[in-house]
Amino acid sequence: MTRTGKKRQRRMIPRLRLAALLLAAILGVLLFSQTAFARTYVITDGDRVVTYTTFATDPAQVLGQAGMELGAYDTYTTEAVEGGSAITIRRAQEITIKYHGEVMQTTSSGETVGELLSRLNLVVSGEDVVSHGMDDSTCDDMVLLVDRMVTVQETYTVTMPHQVSYCNDASLPEGTQEVLVEGVDGELLCTAEVSYLNGEEVGRQVLSQNVIRAAVTEIVGQGTGETSEAESDMPVIEDGYIRLPTGEVLTYTDTATIRATAYTHTDAGCDFITATGTTVHRGTVAVDPRYIPYGTRMFIVSNDGEYVYGISVAEDCGGDIKGDRMDLYFPTYDECIQFGRRVCTIYFLG
Repeated sequence: MTRTGKKRQRRMIPRLRLAALLLAAILGVLLFSQTAFARTYVITDGDRVVTYTTFATDPAQVLGQAGMELGAYDTYTTEAVEGGSAITIRRAQEITIKYHGEVMQTTSSGETVGELLSRLNLVVSGEDVVSHGMDDSTCDDMVLLVDRMVTVQETYTVTMPHQVSYCNDASLPEGTQEVLVEGVDGELLCTAEVSYLNGEEVGRQVLSQNVIRAAVTEIVGQGTGETSEAESDMPVIEDGYIRLPTGEVLTYTDTATIRATAYTHTDAGCDFITATGTTVHRGTVAVDPRYIPYGTRMFIVSNDGEYVYGISVAEDCGGDIKGDRMDLYFPTYDECIQFGRRVCTIYFLG
């Protein structure tokens, strides 16, 4: 190496050292700047507390960087604390509200029950019963009930079923019966306090009862007189014809065998009016109208020969009357018990 080259090399060494010092100074300034402008956040999410340092200033961005994502209805609050900032996450709470019988789902972030109902425009009046205090804080999976209890005074009528009395009647053939006095149901005028919960009755206290129509006992004569063969009440049934004891002749077009039971107007769910709007009487038959159409005229006898129910009309129906079933109406409960369940033959009258 020449003398000139050695001189140039000695000059470059100080320059390199100066560049290195400048670079170190710049890096130091940058590091100081980063440390000076970074912010530390204390993030509280329920029982979980996380400390996170970042240059971000938007709380939502900070939460995303810290891996603490917000749900669709989650909220947060921020406040300055010594050495940084605090972010408190409020997770949305799932709330079920049953308001006057209507069920709805909503969310809350820890507000009070009163604030929640007000926000949803759900009015609570003096007639309402709330399952929680209005100042109670909401919580996840809360079921909040707002029931309306109303008590009113009502006046209405109640039917008093008439009684049935039997007496011996020598003018009637033995084994026969005849209604001598028609029974009439009575009627009560009642006043009661009735309680309704969300529009449905939950209690009734009767305050008074007054008879506005007295019941009339039905008198039934039971025959004790003699019966001659000529007075037999058994019909004579031939091919296509039925000859009654009175001499009247009926014609029929078809027959059917059916299982029969008995009912009366005092049975549960029954009264004096049939499904077709007629008044029940001996000869009223409850049928399955898909099997036997309403209005069908029939002559019915039991297959054991003990009952001649006689001329009948399909006028009524019942919940248990399906297919080849029918219910024969009798004026009294005792007659229903005597009839019981029997297999009968139906003659469809022409």
